[in-house]
Amino acid sequence: MKKIAIATDSNSGITQAEAKENNIFVLPMPFTIGEEEYFEDINLSQEEFYEKLNNNEDVFTSQPSLGALEEFWDSILNDYDEIIYIPMSSGLSKSCESAINFANEEKYVGKVFVVDNQRISVTQKGSVYTAKKLVAEGKSSEEIKEILLETKFDSSIYIMVNTLKYLKKGGRVTPAGAAIGTLLNIKPVLQIQGGKLDAFRKVMSVKSACQTMIEAIKKDLNGRFKDIKSEMRLCMAYTHNKEAIEKFKEEVIKAIPDIKFSWCDPLSLSVSCHIGPGALALAMYREI
Repeated sequence: MKKIAIATDSNSGITQAEAKENNIFVLPMPFTIGEEEYFEDINLSQEEFYEKLNNNEDVFTSQPSLGALEEFWDSILNDYDEIIYIPMSSGLSKSCESAINFANEEKYVGKVFVVDNQRISVTQKGSVYTAKKLVAEGKSSEEIKEILLETKFDSSIYIMVNTLKYLKKGGRVTPAGAAIGTLLNIKPVLQIQGGKLDAFRKVMSVKSACQTMIEAIKKDLNGRFKDIKSEMRLCMAYTHNKEAIEKFKEEVIKAIPDIKFSWCDPLSLSVSCHIGPGALALAMYREI
């Protein structure tokens, strides 16, 4: 029986410590801040990141180099026969496409199976643990990849953005729109379904945004996912506001008591830099 490793990138929100504890491998995403290069959860912590963000330092994200990816895969293959690699959605980054192409190199054919299952953050994490469970059940790499691809759209994410500053900086909101939105205290709620980040609704307060996300998840449960409702799992994420997410979590569990809750994690830094601090996210994924 082949020894199969499960690997992902830090966009999944899985920390290096959690990965080590659960025998998972996590490729850290790179950042450039000023003239320095940083790697998430290696030489850049959550606190250090937000300190630099609050100091208005220019933060740029990039995809891992092929050299870094090669070193990462090779180190795993020293102890494993095959790798199932689950990067962030191809709809949000070119790093997935690069990994798929690189896996076609002769040295990796039949050894590295890249899965573009259109997820990020807490739902991507769900895919990682699903893959780990399937390995334990004796599934082959080919079977696991097929299952993850077949169920890739069985997830939803809704994100409340607390500040328009970073959406403006990334070109998603015009300066005039950001100024008006800030004045009116508008809180955009975004959605990620099928790997794309889209606007969902604009509301006038954090309380309204939280209720909007809860209602959106309920609608998905009773609509898109009504036939697999019992297999859906709730999860949450946040940026630099643990007190707010704990309060929101209580509201979610009270409002949707019949769906199991998996985890509540800080958003990965490569997502956080585009939406800023104070964001709250409610999501769900299908647990196979």
